[in-house]
This record gives sequence, C-alpha cells and structure tokens, in this order.
Amino acid sequence: MISRRKAIAVWLAGVIAAMPPALARAKRSSTVARFDTDHDGTVSLDEAKKAAGAEFDKLDRDHDGTLTRRELRGRLSARQFSAADTDKDGTISKDEYLAVVEKRFKAADADNDGTLNDAEFRSAAGRALLQLLD
Repeated sequence: MISRRKAIAVWLAGVIAAMPPALARAKRSSTVARFDTDHDGTVSLDEAKKAAGAEFDKLDRDHDGTLTRRELRGRLSARQFSAADTDKDGTISKDEYLAVVEKRFKAADADNDGTLNDAEFRSAAGRALLQLLD
C-alpha cells in the first residue's frame, strides 16, 4: 500500500511535469495568437501576409505605396533592402515587401507544412520574419 507522503510526491511530480506544456501554450498565445486569425494554433502564409500588409500600411507614413529605408526603420539591412528592391527604384513596394515576407516565412517553416508554430517563430528565421510582421 502506498503511503500518503508517496501519494503526494507522485501527485506533485505529475503537476510539475505538466507545467512546461502549459507554459508553452501561454507563450504560443502571445506570438501565434497575434497572427492566427482562423484560431487553428498556427500561422499560415496568408495570415502572415495579412499581418505584413497591415504593418506595411502602418510604416508607409506618407501613403505613397512604397517604403524607403528610413520608413523601414532597420527592419532590413542595406543588402536585404537592395535585394528586395527588384525594380531598383530605391523603394520597396507592397508586393516587394510581401515577397520578402514569403521568403522568410518559407525559411522559418522548418517542417514544410505551410504553417508556423511557436517553436518555428522562436528560430532565427522566425524572428527575422517577425521583424516584418510587427
């Protein structure tokens, strides 16, 4: 027969073992939930592009439909900006911005399932994507 102390110890061990997943869910709610408009627990490319489009609009303070390096405020390095500026006009259009978002999304999608979870957002590629989403 199990003593009361052993029963409490086993119960406490179970509670402690269950804590990391609970903490992971709480963390997910802060990153994934910001962009997860269909509430499936992941972020799709469409959801990321929707968030990026809204961020582009916020950054485009002069409302000319393009972003300068100054408006981007360090979200892209000079080299990244040059690569993203495919028409070489010295600015980034919304389409060019969304193309960078798509490239970063695919780099962050480690399991190639077309969605990002909280672990993928914590990767270096996921953090690079987040710079363009918020």
